Amino acid sequence: MFATLNLARMLAASLAALAMLSQATAEPLAARNGYPAQPIRFISPFPPGGGNDASTRWVTTRLTEATGQPSVVENRGGAGGNIGAKAEAKPDGYTVLTGQVSLMAVNPALYSAPGFDPLKNFVPITQINAAPLAIVVASASPLKSFADLVARSKGEPGRVTYATPGNGTLSHLVGVVLSKENGVPMTHVPYKGAGPAINDLLGQQVDVLITSTSSVAGMIQAGQVRALAVTSPRRIGVFGKVPTLEELGLRNARFEDWYGFFAPAGTPPERVAFLHDAIVRTLQLPEVTKLVVDGGSEVVANTPEAFAAQLRQDMERWSRVVKLSGAKID
Repeated sequence: MFATLNLARMLAASLAALAMLSQATAEPLAARNGYPAQPIRFISPFPPGGGNDASTRWVTTRLTEATGQPSVVENRGGAGGNIGAKAEAKPDGYTVLTGQVSLMAVNPALYSAPGFDPLKNFVPITQINAAPLAIVVASASPLKSFADLVARSKGEPGRVTYATPGNGTLSHLVGVVLSKENGVPMTHVPYKGAGPAINDLLGQQVDVLITSTSSVAGMIQAGQVRALAVTSPRRIGVFGKVPTLEELGLRNARFEDWYGFFAPAGTPPERVAFLHDAIVRTLQLPEVTKLVVDGGSEVVANTPEAFAAQLRQDMERWSRVVKLSGAKID
Protein backbone atom coordinates (compact mmCIF):
# COMPACT_ATOMS: atom_id res chain seq x y z
CA MET A 1 0.00 0.00 0.00
CA PHE A 2 2.86 2.33 0.84
CA ALA A 3 4.31 1.96 -2.66
CA THR A 4 0.93 2.54 -4.26
CA LEU A 5 0.46 5.74 -2.28
CA ASN A 6 4.00 6.81 -3.11
CA LEU A 7 3.38 6.29 -6.84
CA ALA A 8 0.05 8.08 -6.62
CA ARG A 9 1.69 11.07 -4.96
CA MET A 10 4.41 11.09 -7.60
CA LEU A 11 1.79 11.06 -10.34
CA ALA A 12 -0.21 13.87 -8.72
CA ALA A 13 2.94 15.95 -8.28
CA SER A 14 3.96 15.28 -11.87
CA LEU A 15 0.63 16.37 -13.27
CA ALA A 16 0.67 19.48 -11.11
CA ALA A 17 4.15 20.27 -12.38
CA LEU A 18 2.91 20.12 -15.94
CA ALA A 19 0.48 22.92 -15.18
CA MET A 20 3.08 25.05 -13.41
CA LEU A 21 6.04 24.71 -15.75
CA SER A 22 6.58 26.72 -18.93
CA GLN A 23 3.75 26.91 -21.41
CA ALA A 24 5.60 25.39 -24.37
CA THR A 25 3.17 23.39 -26.46
CA ALA A 26 3.39 20.57 -28.96
CA GLU A 27 2.93 21.83 -32.50
CA PRO A 28 -0.53 20.69 -33.63
CA LEU A 29 -0.65 18.22 -36.48
CA ALA A 30 -2.99 18.66 -39.42
CA ALA A 31 -5.78 16.10 -39.55
CA ARG A 32 -5.21 13.34 -42.09
CA ASN A 33 -8.25 12.34 -44.14
CA GLY A 34 -10.51 13.58 -41.36
CA TYR A 35 -8.63 11.75 -38.58
CA PRO A 36 -8.84 12.27 -35.69
CA ALA A 37 -12.42 13.45 -35.34
CA GLN A 38 -13.25 12.20 -31.83
CA PRO A 39 -11.56 11.53 -28.46
CA ILE A 40 -8.77 8.95 -28.38
CA ARG A 41 -9.07 6.32 -25.64
CA PHE A 42 -5.94 4.99 -23.93
CA ILE A 43 -6.24 1.65 -22.11
CA SER A 44 -3.90 1.32 -19.12
CA PRO A 45 -4.19 -2.39 -18.20
CA PHE A 46 -3.24 -1.82 -14.57
CA PRO A 47 -4.87 0.03 -11.65
CA PRO A 48 -4.40 3.80 -11.20
CA GLY A 49 -1.28 5.04 -9.45
CA GLY A 50 1.24 2.59 -10.88
CA GLY A 51 4.00 3.03 -13.44
CA ASN A 52 1.82 2.11 -16.43
CA ASP A 53 -0.83 4.62 -15.43
CA ALA A 54 1.73 7.35 -14.73
CA SER A 55 3.54 6.83 -18.04
CA THR A 56 0.24 7.00 -19.90
CA ARG A 57 -0.84 10.25 -18.24
CA TRP A 58 2.52 11.97 -18.67
CA VAL A 59 1.76 11.81 -22.39
CA THR A 60 -2.03 12.11 -22.56
CA THR A 61 -2.11 15.22 -20.36
CA ARG A 62 -0.39 17.15 -23.16
CA LEU A 63 -1.26 15.06 -26.21
CA THR A 64 -4.42 17.04 -27.01
CA GLU A 65 -2.21 19.94 -28.07
CA ALA A 66 -0.83 17.81 -30.91
CA THR A 67 -3.96 15.89 -31.90
CA GLY A 68 -6.65 18.51 -31.40
CA GLN A 69 -8.81 15.87 -29.69
CA PRO A 70 -9.23 14.88 -26.00
CA SER A 71 -7.30 11.91 -24.66
CA VAL A 72 -9.24 9.67 -22.29
CA VAL A 73 -7.45 7.19 -20.00
CA GLU A 74 -9.28 4.02 -18.99
CA ASN A 75 -7.72 1.78 -16.32
CA ARG A 76 -8.60 -1.86 -16.85
CA GLY A 77 -6.45 -4.00 -14.55
CA GLY A 78 -6.33 -7.71 -13.79
CA ALA A 79 -4.30 -10.87 -14.50
CA GLY A 80 -1.00 -9.06 -14.76
CA GLY A 81 -2.39 -6.73 -17.42
CA ASN A 82 -3.81 -9.52 -19.59
CA ILE A 83 -7.43 -8.46 -19.15
CA GLY A 84 -6.84 -4.99 -20.55
CA ALA A 85 -4.60 -6.29 -23.32
CA LYS A 86 -7.08 -8.84 -24.62
CA ALA A 87 -10.04 -6.43 -24.62
CA GLU A 88 -11.58 -6.14 -28.07
CA ALA A 89 -11.19 -2.76 -29.75
CA LYS A 90 -11.92 -1.49 -33.23
CA PRO A 91 -8.76 -0.95 -35.31
CA ASP A 92 -9.76 2.60 -36.14
CA GLY A 93 -7.06 4.63 -34.38
CA TYR A 94 -9.33 5.67 -31.51
CA THR A 95 -8.16 3.03 -29.01
CA VAL A 96 -4.53 2.72 -27.87
CA LEU A 97 -3.03 0.26 -25.38
CA THR A 98 -0.21 1.23 -23.03
CA GLY A 99 1.93 -1.89 -22.86
CA GLN A 100 5.07 -2.63 -20.89
CA VAL A 101 7.80 -5.23 -21.11
CA SER A 102 6.29 -7.47 -18.41
CA LEU A 103 2.94 -7.55 -20.20
CA MET A 104 4.06 -7.79 -23.81
CA ALA A 105 7.32 -9.77 -23.52
CA VAL A 106 7.06 -11.79 -20.28
CA ASN A 107 3.38 -12.72 -19.98
CA PRO A 108 3.23 -14.68 -23.25
CA ALA A 109 5.85 -17.06 -21.81
CA LEU A 110 4.63 -16.94 -18.21
CA TYR A 111 0.90 -17.55 -18.75
CA SER A 112 -0.34 -20.71 -20.45
CA ALA A 113 -3.17 -18.69 -22.03
CA PRO A 114 -2.63 -14.91 -21.77
CA GLY A 115 -5.46 -14.28 -24.22
CA PHE A 116 -3.50 -12.23 -26.76
CA ASP A 117 -0.47 -12.39 -29.02
CA PRO A 118 1.65 -9.22 -28.91
CA LEU A 119 2.92 -9.73 -32.46
CA LYS A 120 -0.37 -10.71 -34.09
CA ASN A 121 -2.90 -8.61 -32.18
CA PHE A 122 -1.04 -5.29 -31.96
CA VAL A 123 0.89 -2.77 -34.01
CA PRO A 124 3.66 -0.89 -32.13
CA ILE A 125 3.36 2.92 -32.24
CA THR A 126 6.29 4.10 -30.15
CA GLN A 127 8.17 3.27 -26.98
CA ILE A 128 7.65 5.91 -24.29
CA ASN A 129 10.67 5.28 -22.11
CA ALA A 130 13.23 2.82 -20.81
CA ALA A 131 13.77 2.40 -17.09
CA PRO A 132 16.07 0.18 -15.05
CA LEU A 133 15.16 -1.90 -12.07
CA ALA A 134 16.81 -1.03 -8.78
CA ILE A 135 18.39 -3.38 -6.26
CA VAL A 136 17.85 -1.74 -2.88
CA VAL A 137 18.20 -2.36 0.84
CA ALA A 138 16.83 -0.58 3.89
CA SER A 139 18.94 2.34 5.08
CA ALA A 140 19.67 0.40 8.29
CA SER A 141 20.97 -2.64 6.38
CA PRO A 142 24.59 -3.67 6.96
CA LEU A 143 24.90 -4.17 3.19
CA LYS A 144 26.54 -0.95 2.04
CA SER A 145 27.39 -1.94 -1.53
CA PHE A 146 26.66 -4.55 -4.16
CA ALA A 147 30.03 -6.11 -3.31
CA ASP A 148 28.76 -6.62 0.25
CA LEU A 149 25.69 -8.38 -1.14
CA VAL A 150 27.80 -10.68 -3.33
CA ALA A 151 30.15 -11.51 -0.45
CA ARG A 152 27.33 -12.34 1.95
CA SER A 153 25.33 -14.35 -0.58
CA LYS A 154 28.38 -16.45 -1.44
CA GLY A 155 29.39 -16.82 2.20
CA GLU A 156 25.90 -17.95 3.21
CA PRO A 157 24.35 -19.50 0.08
CA GLY A 158 20.58 -19.28 0.12
CA ARG A 159 20.42 -17.26 3.34
CA VAL A 160 20.12 -13.86 1.66
CA THR A 161 16.51 -13.15 0.70
CA TYR A 162 15.29 -10.90 -2.08
CA ALA A 163 11.76 -9.56 -2.25
CA THR A 164 9.86 -8.81 -5.45
CA PRO A 165 6.31 -7.71 -6.34
CA GLY A 166 5.48 -11.31 -7.27
CA ASN A 167 6.31 -14.55 -9.06
CA GLY A 168 7.09 -14.07 -12.72
CA THR A 169 7.54 -10.32 -12.48
CA LEU A 170 10.49 -8.66 -14.15
CA SER A 171 12.00 -8.17 -10.69
CA HIS A 172 11.77 -11.92 -10.00
CA LEU A 173 13.37 -12.78 -13.31
CA VAL A 174 16.26 -10.37 -12.74
CA GLY A 175 16.85 -12.11 -9.41
CA VAL A 176 16.88 -15.47 -11.20
CA VAL A 177 19.58 -14.26 -13.58
CA LEU A 178 21.65 -12.88 -10.69
CA SER A 179 21.30 -16.11 -8.72
CA LYS A 180 21.73 -18.68 -11.49
CA GLU A 181 23.96 -16.95 -14.03
CA ASN A 182 26.04 -14.46 -12.04
CA GLY A 183 26.92 -16.30 -8.84
CA VAL A 184 24.79 -14.24 -6.45
CA PRO A 185 22.78 -17.03 -4.75
CA MET A 186 19.67 -15.59 -3.11
CA THR A 187 16.27 -16.94 -2.06
CA HIS A 188 13.20 -15.39 -3.68
CA VAL A 189 10.39 -14.07 -1.47
CA PRO A 190 7.42 -13.07 -3.69
CA TYR A 191 4.83 -10.52 -2.56
CA LYS A 192 1.51 -9.36 -3.94
CA GLY A 193 2.77 -6.02 -5.15
CA ALA A 194 5.61 -3.66 -4.33
CA GLY A 195 3.88 -2.16 -1.27
CA PRO A 196 4.05 -5.18 1.06
CA ALA A 197 7.57 -5.94 -0.19
CA ILE A 198 8.75 -2.44 0.70
CA ASN A 199 7.16 -2.65 4.14
CA ASP A 200 8.99 -5.88 4.93
CA LEU A 201 12.24 -4.49 3.54
CA LEU A 202 11.98 -1.50 5.88
CA GLY A 203 11.18 -3.89 8.75
CA GLN A 204 14.19 -5.99 7.69
CA GLN A 205 12.12 -9.16 7.28
CA VAL A 206 13.85 -9.46 3.90
CA ASP A 207 17.38 -8.44 2.99
CA VAL A 208 17.02 -7.01 -0.51
CA LEU A 209 14.29 -5.67 -2.78
CA ILE A 210 14.37 -5.69 -6.59
CA THR A 211 11.78 -3.33 -8.00
CA SER A 212 11.09 -0.52 -10.46
CA THR A 213 12.91 2.77 -10.01
CA SER A 214 9.58 4.60 -9.84
CA SER A 215 8.58 2.56 -6.77
CA VAL A 216 11.58 3.69 -4.72
CA ALA A 217 12.86 6.95 -6.27
CA GLY A 218 11.17 9.07 -3.59
CA MET A 219 12.38 6.78 -0.82
CA ILE A 220 15.95 7.00 -2.12
CA GLN A 221 15.76 10.79 -1.95
CA ALA A 222 14.23 10.60 1.54
CA GLY A 223 17.02 8.32 2.78
CA GLN A 224 14.71 5.43 3.68
CA VAL A 225 16.35 2.95 1.35
CA ARG A 226 19.76 2.65 -0.29
CA ALA A 227 20.29 1.56 -3.89
CA LEU A 228 23.14 -0.91 -4.43
CA ALA A 229 22.87 -1.13 -8.21
CA VAL A 230 20.61 -0.48 -11.18
CA THR A 231 20.08 -2.63 -14.26
CA SER A 232 20.27 0.09 -16.93
CA PRO A 233 23.11 0.46 -19.45
CA ARG A 234 23.88 3.89 -17.99
CA ARG A 235 23.18 5.93 -14.85
CA ILE A 236 19.91 7.85 -14.88
CA GLY A 237 18.24 10.72 -13.01
CA VAL A 238 18.07 10.43 -9.22
CA PHE A 239 20.04 7.18 -9.52
CA GLY A 240 23.01 9.00 -11.05
CA LYS A 241 25.35 7.95 -8.23
CA VAL A 242 24.29 4.31 -8.28
CA PRO A 243 26.50 1.89 -10.26
CA THR A 244 25.04 -0.26 -13.02
CA LEU A 245 25.41 -4.04 -12.91
CA GLU A 246 27.48 -3.88 -16.09
CA GLU A 247 29.86 -1.42 -14.45
CA LEU A 248 30.21 -3.94 -11.63
CA GLY A 249 31.30 -6.61 -14.11
CA LEU A 250 28.18 -8.77 -14.31
CA ARG A 251 27.32 -10.46 -17.60
CA ASN A 252 23.93 -10.43 -19.31
CA ALA A 253 22.94 -7.88 -16.69
CA ARG A 254 21.32 -5.12 -18.75
CA PHE A 255 17.60 -5.18 -17.98
CA GLU A 256 15.26 -2.38 -18.90
CA ASP A 257 11.61 -2.00 -18.11
CA TRP A 258 9.75 -0.04 -20.75
CA TYR A 259 6.33 1.37 -21.49
CA GLY A 260 4.96 2.00 -24.94
CA PHE A 261 1.86 2.52 -27.03
CA PHE A 262 0.22 -0.08 -29.26
CA ALA A 263 -2.71 0.07 -31.68
CA PRO A 264 -4.96 -2.91 -32.47
CA ALA A 265 -3.79 -4.93 -35.48
CA GLY A 266 -5.46 -3.71 -38.63
CA THR A 267 -5.35 -0.02 -37.68
CA PRO A 268 -4.76 1.97 -40.90
CA PRO A 269 -1.05 2.76 -41.29
CA GLU A 270 -1.72 6.48 -41.80
CA ARG A 271 -3.49 6.62 -38.43
CA VAL A 272 -0.66 4.76 -36.73
CA ALA A 273 1.74 7.27 -38.30
CA PHE A 274 -0.37 10.19 -37.04
CA LEU A 275 -0.41 8.80 -33.49
CA HIS A 276 3.33 8.19 -33.62
CA ASP A 277 4.09 11.75 -34.73
CA ALA A 278 1.75 13.29 -32.16
CA ILE A 279 3.09 11.20 -29.26
CA VAL A 280 6.73 11.80 -30.18
CA ARG A 281 6.15 15.57 -30.34
CA THR A 282 4.57 15.41 -26.91
CA LEU A 283 7.41 13.36 -25.42
CA GLN A 284 9.89 15.93 -26.75
CA LEU A 285 8.28 18.75 -24.76
CA PRO A 286 10.83 19.78 -22.09
CA GLU A 287 8.25 19.45 -19.32
CA VAL A 288 7.30 15.92 -20.32
CA THR A 289 10.92 14.86 -20.81
CA LYS A 290 11.74 16.16 -17.33
CA LEU A 291 8.93 14.14 -15.77
CA VAL A 292 10.20 10.98 -17.42
CA VAL A 293 13.81 11.58 -16.31
CA ASP A 294 12.81 12.55 -12.77
CA GLY A 295 10.93 9.26 -12.57
CA GLY A 296 14.17 7.37 -13.12
CA SER A 297 13.92 6.61 -16.84
CA GLU A 298 14.81 7.99 -20.26
CA VAL A 299 12.63 9.06 -23.16
CA VAL A 300 12.90 6.72 -26.17
CA ALA A 301 10.25 7.88 -28.70
CA ASN A 302 11.42 5.47 -31.40
CA THR A 303 9.86 4.47 -34.71
CA PRO A 304 7.23 1.73 -34.95
CA GLU A 305 9.79 -0.45 -36.73
CA ALA A 306 12.43 0.01 -34.02
CA PHE A 307 9.85 -0.61 -31.29
CA ALA A 308 8.71 -3.81 -33.03
CA ALA A 309 12.32 -5.01 -33.17
CA GLN A 310 12.76 -4.24 -29.45
CA LEU A 311 9.60 -6.21 -28.64
CA ARG A 312 10.73 -9.28 -30.60
CA GLN A 313 14.15 -9.16 -28.95
CA ASP A 314 12.65 -8.90 -25.47
CA MET A 315 10.13 -11.69 -26.10
CA GLU A 316 12.97 -14.02 -27.05
CA ARG A 317 15.12 -13.02 -24.09
CA TRP A 318 12.44 -13.17 -21.41
CA SER A 319 11.07 -16.46 -22.70
CA ARG A 320 14.47 -17.98 -21.97
CA VAL A 321 14.60 -16.48 -18.49
CA VAL A 322 11.05 -17.60 -17.66
CA LYS A 323 12.08 -21.17 -18.53
CA LEU A 324 15.20 -20.76 -16.39
CA SER A 325 13.06 -19.62 -13.45
CA GLY A 326 10.53 -22.43 -13.75
CA ALA A 327 7.71 -19.93 -13.16
CA LYS A 328 4.37 -20.64 -14.82
CA ILE A 329 0.86 -19.28 -14.31
CA ASP A 330 -2.13 -21.25 -15.60
